[in-house]
Amino acid sequence: MNAPTRVRIDARPARGFTLLELLVALAILALLSVLGYRAVASLTDSEVRLSEETQRWRALDALFVRIEADLREAVPRDARMGGGVAAAWIGVTDDAGNALLEFSRAGPEFAADVGSAGQRLSYRLNRGSVEVLYWPYLDNAPGTVPTAYSLAGDVARFRVAYLDSNGAWRDRWPVTGDSTMPRAVRVELTLAGGEVIERWWALR
Repeated sequence: MNAPTRVRIDARPARGFTLLELLVALAILALLSVLGYRAVASLTDSEVRLSEETQRWRALDALFVRIEADLREAVPRDARMGGGVAAAWIGVTDDAGNALLEFSRAGPEFAADVGSAGQRLSYRLNRGSVEVLYWPYLDNAPGTVPTAYSLAGDVARFRVAYLDSNGAWRDRWPVTGDSTMPRAVRVELTLAGGEVIERWWALR
């Protein structure tokens, strides 16, 4: 009779992770999580900055489009503003070197008097923003207040120059002995970041 087979059973428990190994693993996992969070946050910040920059340049492009559209409709007609008469085209410069441009513009606005059809408008820099101001008509009663619209912000300087009949650029208009409107207009914007943008438009 054969003797029973003996099976040896190893009673030693399976080896697991030590506390030190768990702490090292947790530290590595935490480090990877922080690196991943920073990468995602950096991508998000970059996307936000890119979106803001895109919106800023779109606003500047829309500003120049509007200025050009208004300049194309400029007419050499004086306007009655309250109790006085304003020249068809007025360009002045303040003490800070910023321009204030005001002129008469043709338009489809209805008025009982055919000669008063159109509008009076103005461009200026106000607290870092280029604004356009629209009066209801070319001829306005005393106390009429224009409506102001902000077109582009973060602007440090707004300059406008006017080309006279002799080919010289002026920072003021009208010019004695010249026509009612300049031959061309040059608009220069200095942004808050130091960038300079310049546009020219021929009027006649």
